[in-house]
Formats: sequence, structure tokens, C-alpha cells
Amino acid sequence: MTPTDKIFVALDTAEAEAALALARRLAGLVGGIKLGKQLFTSEGPAGARKLAAPGLKMFLDLKFHDIPATVAGAVTAALKLKPFMLTVHAAGGRAMMQAAAKAATEAGKQRPLVLGVTVLTSLADRELAETGVAGTAADQVLRLARLAKESGLDGVVCSPREAKMLRQALGKDFKLVVPGIRPQWAASDDQKRVMTPKEAVAAGADYLVIGRPITAAEDPADAARRIAAELG
Repeated sequence: MTPTDKIFVALDTAEAEAALALARRLAGLVGGIKLGKQLFTSEGPAGARKLAAPGLKMFLDLKFHDIPATVAGAVTAALKLKPFMLTVHAAGGRAMMQAAAKAATEAGKQRPLVLGVTVLTSLADRELAETGVAGTAADQVLRLARLAKESGLDGVVCSPREAKMLRQALGKDFKLVVPGIRPQWAASDDQKRVMTPKEAVAAGADYLVIGRPITAAEDPADAARRIAAELG
């Protein structure tokens, strides 16, 4: 895997045409795009299909969280978009994650990676305590990541701060997809548990999800090149 392959750009916009224009500019400079709730709610599956046009891999980050049968149905529907990766909330529990993993096998050789979302990178210990979660964010991430692996998921989404811990605890084959990536020359924005791209990969990240440092840059293509160079 090249440094470029590790980079997935978060297209956090409600406009499919704007996202498509950016995806075209970044084709060949990043490994894929992350399509989240904002664009999917605005444009739906048709918008997602448009974004497949430049040939970039799709990370469908809709964070399914519901009863097992409903999540299984959502995963089955998502397979029509041929995503490379998709997400469910690990907090949905063992039966839900097992149902998601089983539904993904319907894609056969094109089966996407199914990832469990552990703790959002906008949450720190204090915010978790407000939701009733005892212990630290790291404790909760490890607890949910272990459950995700036991449930048959391929990996988890975690902050870069927990990547090293999870790599040591869950082995080399368990995929770690890491948002909260901020090059030293970029602002942290609303992310609280952040790390530079190079630090995150050294800690064990397989894929990096990077949004505003690329999408809000004056020259997104140049920003993507700079990040890939840092990883190289």
C-alpha cells in the first residue's frame, strides 16, 4: 500500500456537484473519498453513484445504529453502491454487528470492510461522562473495539490517540481507520483527539480520514500531495 492509498478525503458537503468536482481534482492523489450523512441525506444514492465516477474508492460512513434486522437491511441496500468500507456504531451491540457482518457477505468478492465506530473524535472524557459512560475515552474505545472484533467486524474507526493501543491489543490484521488527522500546518477545528498523518500511521493506522486540511485548503490537490509526501 502506498502513502496515497492510505488517504481518504472526507467530502463533508451537501452538494454532489461540488463534491464531484473536488473528487476529480484529487483522483490519483488520494486513495478514496469518505461519503457521510450530510451529502447522502441531501443527494441520496444517486449522489453517491456520481462520486464513484472518478474511480476513487468509497468509504460510506453512515454509521448505522438500529436493531439488528434493520441494520442488516441497511447494509444490504448499501452494497448496491459497491463501497470499499462502511460503518456501523459499535455501541449497537454484538447482535447488531454480527448481523451487519453477515449481510456484507452477500457482496461476495466485492464485500466491503465493515467497521465499528467506537468513540467520536469530538468526544473527550468529560463529554463521555455526561452520557453515562464511566472511565476514559480510551477505556471505552478498547471495550467497543474488542466487541467489534468478536462480532466479526473487519476493524474500527478510532481516534489516532488510541491506534497504538488497539494495534497491540487486537493484532496486525484488524483494520484501524483514523479520523482526527491534522498536519502540523492545519488547524485542529472541533477535533479533540488529534495527531499528524505520520504519527498516526506510525501508531498503527491503516487508513487516514482527512477533511478540512485538504477540502478547505486554497489548493486541495497540493494539500493532498503534501500529506502523501509526509507519509512517504
